[in-house]
Amino acid sequence: MHVISAENISKKYIINHQGIRKSSTLRDVVSDTMDGLFSRKKKEKFPQEKEKEEFWALKDVSFTIDQGDRIGIVGHNGAGKSTLLKILSRITDPTTGQVSINGRVASLLEVGTGFHPELTGRENIFLNGAILGMDKGEIKKSFDAIVDFAGVEKFLDTPVKRYSSGMYVRLGFAIAAHLEPEIMIIDEVLAVGDAEFQKKCLGKMRDVSESGRTLLFVSHNLTAIQALCNKSFYFEKGRLIDQGETSHIVTTYLSRVSQKQLERSWENPNSAPGNDEIRVKSFRLVPEYLNNLTHIDVRTPMQVQFEFWNMVEDAQLNLSLHLYSYTGECIFNVGTPSQPYGKGIMVGTLEIPGHFLNDGSYMISIMVVKDTSSVIYNMEEALSFDIEDYRENVTWYGKWPGYIRPQLNFTLCQTESVVND
Repeated sequence: MHVISAENISKKYIINHQGIRKSSTLRDVVSDTMDGLFSRKKKEKFPQEKEKEEFWALKDVSFTIDQGDRIGIVGHNGAGKSTLLKILSRITDPTTGQVSINGRVASLLEVGTGFHPELTGRENIFLNGAILGMDKGEIKKSFDAIVDFAGVEKFLDTPVKRYSSGMYVRLGFAIAAHLEPEIMIIDEVLAVGDAEFQKKCLGKMRDVSESGRTLLFVSHNLTAIQALCNKSFYFEKGRLIDQGETSHIVTTYLSRVSQKQLERSWENPNSAPGNDEIRVKSFRLVPEYLNNLTHIDVRTPMQVQFEFWNMVEDAQLNLSLHLYSYTGECIFNVGTPSQPYGKGIMVGTLEIPGHFLNDGSYMISIMVVKDTSSVIYNMEEALSFDIEDYRENVTWYGKWPGYIRPQLNFTLCQTESVVND
């Protein structure tokens, strides 16, 4: 049974351009403002400028979702995922196309969505239940469970405008999960919560889906998508690129976004990434290829080499390097000692031994930290690389679990022999 059907839905937004120059003086600002009062003069002054631009957040998207499906939605920022959820949640209408929904929908899209800021937490629970079409008795049955799950009992009679973002999310999720909607829609907003709360949420979403209700879940954490969702959609630039079993969609998505980049360099500090304090000169991943190979496998030792221009005299600096999996988990974070440096080119090296990382796709990010606390420059996804599998004397060829695969001193021995009579 289809609970959601979408037929060729598209969503168009109009982007307005101000048409005012980047002015450096008050006189220029006043001049540009006066020009804006007279559109004819403005067009004469900036004839090449487009005042309005069409942007299609979604384009010709069609799909069906069956009752009990757990749908993961993946794609880059700006791919159209959140726009789709807003259409399915009836927050906005599609520009073209039709959506049919059979069942009561509960959504958690943004911090504070569905809350009245002047009402208390208690009042907002009843308000949200009423919006879902529940009577007061039905809401009361779930009230204690909602409060317990959200952990906001002390602030239940406080206006929610005084809640922190974390409290907003906990209460919003608890309401959406416990008021028994047929369809539950959850955006990446769960990233606001702490690790313990996220674990609770994933467990609750699994319970919801196993009870036969339908779930739509947007997340950049592909591990969570794979653990929770039986089917997935992959969006790119407003279009539905692929849909199907989650393992297939995740593989397709990673194959399109995974691009090896082992070296980046800049010759001129004026054009290099950075700021007035730091400019990046180069990042390199240098593998020590084994047996004349041209690819990295789990045995391959590597060096991360980096150079940057320090533009500040007597700066107390250290570097922090983060290694991430392509599914978003941080594998490790290591840092250099913090000490004073003068102006000039700084050079560093991190050694990653062979037989340490498992096969998979990885990204490296670098932070330059001042006075052990202030991040003065952060270069995300500075490098990316893939590690291939390698095994010998092993007859099992399933996926080796985990992100690290170290060779540790792990022994097994027999202390006694049993002789059969």
